[in-house]
Amino acid sequence: MPYPEIRPRRLRRNAAVRRLVSETRVDPAELVVPMFVKEGLTEPRAVASLPGVLQHSRDSLRKAAVEAVQAGVGGIMLFGVPSTRDETGSGGLDPDGILNVAIRDVISEVGDATVVMSDLCLDEFTSHGHCGLLTPDGGVDNDATLAAYAEMAVAQADAGVHVVGPSGMMDGQVGVVRKALDAAGHQDVAVLAYAVKYASAFFGPFRDAVESALEGDRRGYQQDPANLRESLREVALDVAEGADMVMVKPALPYLDVVSAVRAAVDVPVAAYQVSGEYAMVEAAAANGWIDRERVMLETLTSIRRAGAQIILTYWAVEAAQLLRERY
Repeated sequence: MPYPEIRPRRLRRNAAVRRLVSETRVDPAELVVPMFVKEGLTEPRAVASLPGVLQHSRDSLRKAAVEAVQAGVGGIMLFGVPSTRDETGSGGLDPDGILNVAIRDVISEVGDATVVMSDLCLDEFTSHGHCGLLTPDGGVDNDATLAAYAEMAVAQADAGVHVVGPSGMMDGQVGVVRKALDAAGHQDVAVLAYAVKYASAFFGPFRDAVESALEGDRRGYQQDPANLRESLREVALDVAEGADMVMVKPALPYLDVVSAVRAAVDVPVAAYQVSGEYAMVEAAAANGWIDRERVMLETLTSIRRAGAQIILTYWAVEAAQLLRERY
C-alpha cells in the first residue's frame, strides 16, 4: 500500500518510539578500553596525539581499572611501555616486565569484575619496533617469533590474565599460543586472535602512546588494505587453530570486512576502533566542526551494526556512561 497510507515516519515521531524500534544497540558490556602503562612513571602522562588518553603509572592504572569497572565496560586491554628495549623484546617475556606486572596489578584490583586482556606482541619491547625477531638481513623471522610468543603467552597467563591477544600477524601464532597455554595448565585462558590486521596508516597515534621505535614498515606481515578474501582466509586459519574470538583492526575503514567475518564464523567477532579513528573525531570536535558525543556513539553503533560483538575503543568508559544514561 503506497503513501499516504504507509508513513514510515510514524516510527520516528519521538525519542520513545525511536528507542522502541531501534535495530542496533551498543551495550557497555561490549566495550573494551585499551590502557597503556609506562614503566617508571609516578604520575600519568598525557598522549599528545590521543586527547584524553594517558600513559599510566602503576597506581593510576589501578584507579583507571576501577573506574572502568564502575562504568560497566566489558574489558580492559593492557599495553606495556618499557623503560628499555632490546633486539629480542625480552621485557615482554620477563615475569617482572611492565606488562606482566600491570596484569597482576589490575587483576589484584578488579579480579573477575571485568575481562582483563593483554596485548601479546613484541613490538612495544623491541629496539627496532617490529612485532617479531629479526633475521640477519632485517626481515621478521616468523617461526623464531612464534617461540617467543609462546613464552610470552605463558608469562601473561601466569600473571593472571583472562584473555591474550596475539596481534603480531605471524603465521601459526594462534595454534602455538594455544598449545603453550594448555601445556602450562592455562586451558581457561582465552585467545582473542588479531586475525585481520591491516598495514594501516590509522595506527599513528598508537605508536606515540607506546613510544614505538619502528624502523621501516610492517607490510611484510600485516595485511594489504585492498584485500578482503585474504582476511577471510586468515580468519578461517585462526579459528581452526583454536581462536576463541577473532578481531578486525582497524574498524571504521573496514566495516565491510567486519560484516564478512561475522557471516563467516560462529565465534565472537571484535573490532578495534584504532587511535587514528579516535584522534580524527577528537580533532574535528576540538575545532567545533562536529558534535563529539553524537559522532562518538554513531561510530560505535556503525561498528556494532556491521557485526562486531566486541568493540575496543578509547571512548569505552565515557561511552559506557553515556549509554547507561540513554538506556
